Amino acid sequence: MFCIFTDTSANLSGEVLAARKIETVSFTYTKDGVEYAADTKNFDGHAFYEAMREGTKVQTAQIPPQVYIDHMEKPLSEGQDVLFVGMSSGISGSYASAEMAAQTLRERFPERKIRLVDTLSASLGEGLQAVRAADYRDEGLDVDACYERLMEERHTMCQVFTVDDLKYLRHTGRLSAIKTIIGTVLGIKPLLKGDTEGKIVCFARTRGRKLSIRELAAQYAEHVVSPETQTIGIAHADCPEDTAFLKSLIEKTLPPREIMTVFYEPVTGSHVGPGTLALFFDGDAGFRGK
Repeated sequence: MFCIFTDTSANLSGEVLAARKIETVSFTYTKDGVEYAADTKNFDGHAFYEAMREGTKVQTAQIPPQVYIDHMEKPLSEGQDVLFVGMSSGISGSYASAEMAAQTLRERFPERKIRLVDTLSASLGEGLQAVRAADYRDEGLDVDACYERLMEERHTMCQVFTVDDLKYLRHTGRLSAIKTIIGTVLGIKPLLKGDTEGKIVCFARTRGRKLSIRELAAQYAEHVVSPETQTIGIAHADCPEDTAFLKSLIEKTLPPREIMTVFYEPVTGSHVGPGTLALFFDGDAGFRGK
């Protein structure tokens, strides 16, 4: 047995985390000058994103190495190995903090194995990989075998999303100011994805919200692999009607075994903004590079 850690960007509910025996490291955010720990169990998504719509500014910060050390030291001292399934290093410096923490812990516990997986994803793109790690552990795989599988399979985790308002991407430097202005004036909605380095890139544009959602479903239909065997994820930043529409499109084309639907957790959600709608599924290896 080994202990599985992820972070709150994985967007997994408290029920799933408890059932699958996955531990979490909490990201933090600051709203109106007050710091909060990301908490998917008690998170009021509607209130959070409504406040953002009304002008509330949310700031986030990189997790320091000591936070990872504080979480992982206990299972290591009890004789367990550790597998950490973390948010993409392409969009957060927190993964680098986890690496620094792991180096310190390896010196303290040289007899233990500490493996870190850069999922190249966020939200349920990360969370579904953490659940997969728990599946492999339940099947009897050791920490090394689980690590090797995840490192290979992370390249087929497809994450594609659209946003309702480009200003949040502009504030985080995801799109240039010129593109932001064009999108605002013409009603053009960007389609974004995680690339081979786990960075967010814009790969297409549509005119209007409904078309952007239809394009998410079209990307799924084109790239999904063996949908009947997998759980796919939908994360939304307070747009339940759009979420239901996307879910219906998917169920009409290539229905998966299960669809996990969640509110975008506050840290990642604050960067993409209210109205964001994202889809996560296991697909062909070429999706990230196209």
